[in-house]
Amino acid sequence: MSSSPRLTAQDWALLLALSLLWGASYFFSKVAVGTLPPLTVVGVRVLLAAAVLLVVCRLAGGALPLDRWRDFLGMGAINNVLPFALIFWAQTEIASGLASILNATTPLITAVLAHALTKDEKLTVAKVAGVALGIAGVSVLVGLEALDGLGASVLPQAACLAAAVSYAFAGIFARRRLKGVAPLAAAAGQLTASSLMALPLIFLVDRPWTLPLPDANTLGALLGLALLSTALGYAIYFRILARAGATNILLVTLLIPPSAILLGALFLDEMLSAHHFIGFTVIALGLGTIDGRPLALLGRYVSSASRRRRASSALR
Repeated sequence: MSSSPRLTAQDWALLLALSLLWGASYFFSKVAVGTLPPLTVVGVRVLLAAAVLLVVCRLAGGALPLDRWRDFLGMGAINNVLPFALIFWAQTEIASGLASILNATTPLITAVLAHALTKDEKLTVAKVAGVALGIAGVSVLVGLEALDGLGASVLPQAACLAAAVSYAFAGIFARRRLKGVAPLAAAAGQLTASSLMALPLIFLVDRPWTLPLPDANTLGALLGLALLSTALGYAIYFRILARAGATNILLVTLLIPPSAILLGALFLDEMLSAHHFIGFTVIALGLGTIDGRPLALLGRYVSSASRRRRASSALR
């Protein structure tokens, strides 16, 4: 049996960068939906990102493997269109804090599914304990009062969990079906397929030709969403996925809330409270438990200190 893939120091850095890019999407989205319907924002986001990645792939000398079009359509559906639609609808009925907590269950769902569906991503006590700590940290971070609505609006909450399941299946599906496809090509293929599925819905529902022209702020937000949070974000996503597996890449859902909060503090002068720092600490403990190396280092330090004390006692 293959050994379970692990995140290297470079992978952790990429995961943190991805969480910042996806955390920033909340700011870009907030500006964009101020003047444009949400479905149009999603469509423009994936369409522009796909166009940019197709050009980058071409300039890099790569080509989109058209024989994988079924796989790209599958990824576009379960990694973009379906979860985006479920989360957008759910957030019209429940608070964003509760939605964040439910979304943070994604790595736990992924770990369970990957255990059943893959040969090299098996459940371990450390993995389950770490993800549980991460979910607890996110709950503290966004405020435990967000849990007050748990169970009150069953269908929207079920939609958030269904989106988490969809993301989980997408990670496992991509690792199986897009194996060997370059990360840039995988990202371009997925986003192109997402655009093809989203555009008919936009024309049918929003009729964009009837909408007012977006102002400079909205255009800037759309470019940020498309180029940074989506094009660059998914290129990083597929790179980590290929190296470290589905469960590890979806740990990003534990990092997005703290990234969004820190970005708000840095650029929007939002205040940080004690519960934020407690949440950051609990999430860090969870990620450290999953990785294993910080605990192993602590164990070696404690063991070494114990040996030194015993040696000192023997000399006396």
